[in-house]
Amino acid sequence: MNLIVSTISQGFIWSIMAIGLFITFRILDFPDMTVEGSFPLGAVTAVSLIQSGHSTIYALCIAFIFGCLAGFATAFLYAKLNVPILLAGILTMTALYSINLRILGKANMSLTKSANIFNQFGLDKLPTNFNGIILGIIIIALIIFLLIIFLNTEKGQAVIATGDNETMAASLGINTTVMKFIGLMVSNGIVALTGGLIAQQNGFADVNMGIGVIVIGLSAIIIGEVIYPDVPLSVRLITVVIGSIVYRLILMIVLQLGFNTNDLKLISAIILALCLALPTIRAQFLKTLRNGVKTK
Repeated sequence: MNLIVSTISQGFIWSIMAIGLFITFRILDFPDMTVEGSFPLGAVTAVSLIQSGHSTIYALCIAFIFGCLAGFATAFLYAKLNVPILLAGILTMTALYSINLRILGKANMSLTKSANIFNQFGLDKLPTNFNGIILGIIIIALIIFLLIIFLNTEKGQAVIATGDNETMAASLGINTTVMKFIGLMVSNGIVALTGGLIAQQNGFADVNMGIGVIVIGLSAIIIGEVIYPDVPLSVRLITVVIGSIVYRLILMIVLQLGFNTNDLKLISAIILALCLALPTIRAQFLKTLRNGVKTK
């Protein structure tokens, strides 16, 4: 039972990162590799500040701001210097590796058990692993609430329009360059915030902890869309959370079957590939089924 609760707890926390990735991957409709650098950026920033004596809330706020700056760098390369978005993200991600080393001063740093947000504000009095679930629900509810409010504003609708059809958005007088900056900054800010939370949950920060996080985020998004297709945008944000929890439960089951933990990245890639291929497989199956009925 503790294993299941722990898995659900991780699913809630990691879903925050997936929500950040959803902004670029689904709303703005382009892949952003910056997240593999902004995630550890948030982690090393939070741990460094907490170890320096700052509060956990302050550390997470600064992590969010630093993540926004990382998104700004990618947006500048992409929107102002016309660097392809994939390459712009890779360039920023590569640069962030050195920046993360500068911030942390070394490859990794441990965090004392008491100096993290999961053991504050009375969360330490909850049953084992329930602190992650409660904290995750609170942060997710706040982020989704703020995103829904923003996306229903004129600026939010402009961001959505930019992702749907940039040419049309520009013809309507929308400054699509500004919209890209907003989307990338908010997205990477949320991802960096998640990095700070995960570092506190794990008790350490490592400059390499961002490797593969984009696969984790995409898996949560795709699984949520497969389970709940054709739902409104506000509901899709909730499906990302469900997808993240399901993804973590799948990993737990795989590990319980005896697979090596070293294979987690491979398993994650396979899960994502299957989820991406599922709509095509389903459409092909239905087509075959209809053809069979017509033949009869």
